[in-house]
Amino acid sequence: MKNNYYAILMAGGVGSRFWPVSTEAYPKQFHDMLGTGDTLIQKTFHRLAAFIPKENILILTNERYNDLVLEQLPDVTQEQVVLEPAMRNTAPCILYAALKIQKENPDAVMIVAPSDHWIEDETTFSKNVKDAFDFCERNDALMTLGIQPTFPNTGYGYIEYDKTSKTTVKPVHQFREKPDYQTAKGFIAQGNFLWNAGIFMWHVKSAIQAFKANQPELFALFEQGIPTYNTPEESNFIAEHYPKAENISVDYAIMETSTNVSVIAAEFDWNDLGTWGSLYDKLDKNDADNAVVNARTLTEDASGNMIRTAKDKVVVVDSLNDFIIVDKEDVLLIYPKAKEQDIKKTLQKVKDTFGPQYG
Repeated sequence: MKNNYYAILMAGGVGSRFWPVSTEAYPKQFHDMLGTGDTLIQKTFHRLAAFIPKENILILTNERYNDLVLEQLPDVTQEQVVLEPAMRNTAPCILYAALKIQKENPDAVMIVAPSDHWIEDETTFSKNVKDAFDFCERNDALMTLGIQPTFPNTGYGYIEYDKTSKTTVKPVHQFREKPDYQTAKGFIAQGNFLWNAGIFMWHVKSAIQAFKANQPELFALFEQGIPTYNTPEESNFIAEHYPKAENISVDYAIMETSTNVSVIAAEFDWNDLGTWGSLYDKLDKNDADNAVVNARTLTEDASGNMIRTAKDKVVVVDSLNDFIIVDKEDVLLIYPKAKEQDIKKTLQKVKDTFGPQYG
């Protein structure tokens, strides 16, 4: 395990498409979505800690989730929890964390990893990240892990790489926005497109230089705080200056505007667990092809359903197919899987009709 290895674990999202389990007060990364006994953030932390020193893993999250992080990750100290006083997308918090890491260790190589992804083959994940780290230690590069597409998914962005490259690390031509179905089919037919998983690796110097070159105003804002980082004065600086940051993703800020971007095609199975349907795809199914978490079920002419309840709750389903059935305290959701992308809109209607406490 190398002391120069660092990680930024992104844990500030709300995951509204997993409502009613995921709420603003208690988002999906703090839930055991898979029924394994570990929450998503716990699984991600343990995956990273297999090859990165635990003390070198920073948790980026919103201020309101500080206690949840410390409760679920007892190996983490308060100093490792990097708190956002305002929601400003991924670029500001990544730059902030990178400057903290550089001040502590100018030789650091780092991974930015979402806290809510499903990765089963953790050994291969470690290998792919270490390969990227090795490349970043020798080259001024911004690296990403791309996922080999298995179907023309319209819910992901795509990475187009140099198809003439014969090496594991391939130069990136461009990032492509979420396509329509026909465009996605064309991407897959070309054979040199990968899904963008939002997993990034780089030497800390390369990342900070990219922000300085491509986002000079954002860089100048956080550069002022360098004397305070990793000191008791840091929180006051961030409270005052962080809300002034532009709301921008790291993809737009540096990845899509830099010329030194490379990609490794991941060799592990991956799912971003962004919707109930994606969770259904990854869970084991019973004889009726229903995916069940926690519940005890009795079904008749019911298949393809995603069923989640409190532990050991008895659920009887008759003549219902391809639905999401989620029971959580004072909310019961019965919703067609085909419309799962609309759950976010439905949540807003519920909050408007019955009150914000339901979201």
